[in-house]
Amino acid sequence: MPDLIAYTNISPILSAVGVTFSIADWIVILFYFTGIVFLGIWFGKFTHTTSDFFFGGQRFPWWLIAISCIATLVGSYSFIQYSEVGFNFGMASLVPYTNEWFVMPLFLLGWLPIVYFGRLQSVPEYFEKRFDRRTRLAVLVMLLIYLEGYIGINLLTIGRIMDGLFDYGALLGFASGNGLFGYPVVESAALMAVLSGLYLHSGGQTSVLMTDLFQGALLLIAGLSVVILGIYELGGWTPFWEGLPEAHKQPFAPIDNAGRLHSIGIFWSDGITGTFAFFFINQGILMRFLSAKSVQDGRRAMLLTVIVLMPLVAVAVGGAGWVGRSMLSAGIAEVNGVAADDIFVKVADIVCGTAGLFGLVVAAMIAALMSTLDTLITAVSAIFVIDIWKLFRPDRPDAYYLKTARFVAVGATVLGIALVPLFDSFESIFRALSHFNSLITPPLVVVLTLGIVWPRFTARAAFTSLTLGFAMLFLSLWIPQLIQPVAHGVPMAYSATIVSNEADLSETMLVYGHSPEEATLAARTKLEQENKAGWELNEVRLNPQRSYSFMRSFYGLIVCLSIGIGVTVFAPGKSSPTEGLVMSSIADAAFRYKGGKPNDKAPYASVTGPFQILESEQQQILIPAAMMKELHADPGDLMYVSDSRWWLGGFRSLRIKAEQGEVNNIQISSAAIEAGNLLDDRPVRIEKII
Repeated sequence: MPDLIAYTNISPILSAVGVTFSIADWIVILFYFTGIVFLGIWFGKFTHTTSDFFFGGQRFPWWLIAISCIATLVGSYSFIQYSEVGFNFGMASLVPYTNEWFVMPLFLLGWLPIVYFGRLQSVPEYFEKRFDRRTRLAVLVMLLIYLEGYIGINLLTIGRIMDGLFDYGALLGFASGNGLFGYPVVESAALMAVLSGLYLHSGGQTSVLMTDLFQGALLLIAGLSVVILGIYELGGWTPFWEGLPEAHKQPFAPIDNAGRLHSIGIFWSDGITGTFAFFFINQGILMRFLSAKSVQDGRRAMLLTVIVLMPLVAVAVGGAGWVGRSMLSAGIAEVNGVAADDIFVKVADIVCGTAGLFGLVVAAMIAALMSTLDTLITAVSAIFVIDIWKLFRPDRPDAYYLKTARFVAVGATVLGIALVPLFDSFESIFRALSHFNSLITPPLVVVLTLGIVWPRFTARAAFTSLTLGFAMLFLSLWIPQLIQPVAHGVPMAYSATIVSNEADLSETMLVYGHSPEEATLAARTKLEQENKAGWELNEVRLNPQRSYSFMRSFYGLIVCLSIGIGVTVFAPGKSSPTEGLVMSSIADAAFRYKGGKPNDKAPYASVTGPFQILESEQQQILIPAAMMKELHADPGDLMYVSDSRWWLGGFRSLRIKAEQGEVNNIQISSAAIEAGNLLDDRPVRIEKII
């Protein structure tokens, strides 16, 4: 076996871009791995029920939920993907992370209170309550495909990165680049999956949220540091800005940029479909907001995420691409010839002169994977247990379902690893993500939105929209002409085959046109521009898979919306339940949630003070009359009781109904103390929720 220290000194990270690691970098990465796994396992000790595993006991404050959302949103592909977009298109890379404004009103005023007050545990559960069992099953299948696909894409991205870091074959004396089993990308992905699973298996949502706090902060700090240090390397803001092409300074991509990034496609595929999918149908994000201590904290978390954190994330993940383009204009030799999808790694290597700093950047990329992966795996586990296993194995002890959830988490991870070769077959991760997202999400987005805002929308219409809409989307992969009427003038993709007259060679180039004749002309023009003397055009044929990559989502939205409205109006079938399940009936849902009329007097008032232990096997809190008056609370109101130290992030807390005590001190039962992980020598803060 070769010497480990010697190997690390010569081992390349992504050798194609010429990046090397120092011992300090390895130490930073090892410290990160050790620390995050230790934290996750430690917090896992406090997970005792399925509610803890899936929802963290609904005890966490708004700021922790927001940071966790960001950690989930930034996947392992984000730094690579959006730095590539920033390098090729400039400031247009900001758009995908700053277009969440469209979903905020419906989420804040509709979806969040519906799922929270309705005590819903999964997205498919909503579809059964709002529509029927078959709609739930259809959503269940599509949602599991959606989540497992994202697991596979994240594992693929980090697998490619880690394969450059760890040449396992060379490390253990085998042929370099062959890995251990012949597929090094899969092996690297599996390694990262195991490390994430170490804490996820034991802790579930509590471990996810607490580790996301550190991982979210790390990826933001590292990404922004690369941008700031890069601008400093260029000599300041003025040289940086002057080094960007004029087209890169525009906030939006071109309206019609055939087959590449264009504003219209971004708006429909990412701003509408992608954003709705992330915040509404992503079980992992639903579980985040259901982990909040109240609806109000969930709303605060959404506002912080969209208004403050998402713009910062947009700069953190895309800014290295801007810096790389400006470095290219400045003649910095190290970026010459570097592929766009490698630009983040290369820029980070250039600007991170201090030993260990580049290791911190790589740790941030790993954190992006682990923070997204743990959420997705927990989501799959929750859906399987809640929507499948409990139907076949009802009325079992909670410990049984908790054990099942942990086993399912392992299975979801293994399946994600198995999907890595499939997504690896695409020409780019961005392309794989675009194809996958546009096929699955439009039917779910349309049916959920209509279910929330339109009481007349029926079960028959919902099921038809899901099944027929998905079929029409799938068909468009082979017949892209279906999308053409709504493509906003974006041309189709054609594969042009060219042959050499001087040798037995052939190549295929991608061209665009509204017709075969126009594509042929584009191919001949491209031959002339590339000065391919001795080459002739042999064949031009339609490329269905590359056509309308960014417009398929809009097509899916139009088709599913038309089906849903048409069936509801002309063949509605039986009416569907709406009480507490649409925006107009949220007040009824809040009434049922509390078990009585909500107390709106001075909402979210709070008091702080020490407490006495009340010996009781039931969870109880007795609050003195004076404090009840200060809280504007009545007996039976739902309270949030937490350790007075806010920076604990709700870890030591619980929700409990208030009772009025006869003594002048707060009294909390031993059962409630245990459930909330409270410390008897620390004062508590009591806040009225509802």
